Amino acid sequence: MLIYEYKLDGNKAQYTAIDEAIRIVQFIRNKCLRLWMDKHASKNDLQCYCAVLAKEFPFAFSLNSQARQVAADRAWAAVSRFYDNCRNQKPGKKSYPRFQHDNRSVEYKTTGWKLDSDGKHITFTDGCNIGRLRLIGSRDLATRPIPDIKRVRLIRRADGYYCQFAVVAERHIEHLPSGKQIGIDVGLKAFSTDSEGVTVENPRHYRKAEKRLKRLQRRLSKKQKKSQNRKKARKAVAKAHLKVQRQREDFARKQANALVSSHDLIAFEDLQIRNMVRNRHLAKSIHDAGWGLFLAWAKYYAAAHGIPVIAIPPHSTSQNCSACGTLVKKSLSVRTHICTGCGIVLDRDHNAAMNILQKALSPVGHTETDAPLSA
Repeated sequence: MLIYEYKLDGNKAQYTAIDEAIRIVQFIRNKCLRLWMDKHASKNDLQCYCAVLAKEFPFAFSLNSQARQVAADRAWAAVSRFYDNCRNQKPGKKSYPRFQHDNRSVEYKTTGWKLDSDGKHITFTDGCNIGRLRLIGSRDLATRPIPDIKRVRLIRRADGYYCQFAVVAERHIEHLPSGKQIGIDVGLKAFSTDSEGVTVENPRHYRKAEKRLKRLQRRLSKKQKKSQNRKKARKAVAKAHLKVQRQREDFARKQANALVSSHDLIAFEDLQIRNMVRNRHLAKSIHDAGWGLFLAWAKYYAAAHGIPVIAIPPHSTSQNCSACGTLVKKSLSVRTHICTGCGIVLDRDHNAAMNILQKALSPVGHTETDAPLSA
């Protein structure tokens, strides 16, 4: 499944209609969630409840029936996640389903929309009166048969409205074997250090934008509540955060793709980032680095290339000597590994990356493998 995204070009009335459709989705999801809370309804009960809501509320009836079902599916997804967390005895909070207050999307299945033959316009045919919108993007949808498009999603972002198409497609990437196997140690001083000693500079997107973000936030706090100026200031803050988010994702995707394309095996630490950000001194820097996003894209590209990505327990990867295995205790502030056994001197992160690769190549100690060992 591939996601093609386009920016939408429409008028103010059409954007208002999209906002109304998004609010209807939120209303149906919350109503379904309340039904589950009160009567412990099943997934099928929530699907049937959509028809009841459509008869009871005329504005809900205006939304396409399959879009209403997707809203019910969203409610059940929250319920199912809660059940799974309880069943698997997940530590900490179990993510009890909550009512939604900030929904930003509406999703259609195979009805309620019609794509023009040129692939550059889409018309929504349900009762929300969204109408015909122009698609702004570089990908050619005209070459795609309509049955291949399984979902159409309208999304509201700070800088406008977007349309996503979920297209059934098989991605075939011929991986050229390089004979290289690599261990990766992510950090804050350097974004990543590999077992060959190559480091990638930490871009610190949020830190660089922080001064401007604070200035925009101060302007927002001074505006009168519910005024038009406050809405404009709020939109400026949202756009600034959106830019940082896109910069971080673009960096993560490019680094992950380059890493996967040039290696036959990748090993990394199985970090519990959720626990690490509890440290209030490092939380902002850890979030800014975006390790989880980088590792998620690395797994995605590795699956497409058919190479293994192995998660290694992080215990003692920085403390043990990669040359002789001697345990050398050091605090986080000590950035150089000096072995008391063999005398080798390495950068702390380089030593950790070498240990990660050695553990990945050993037959024991793996916690996760995300791709087959054969391409």
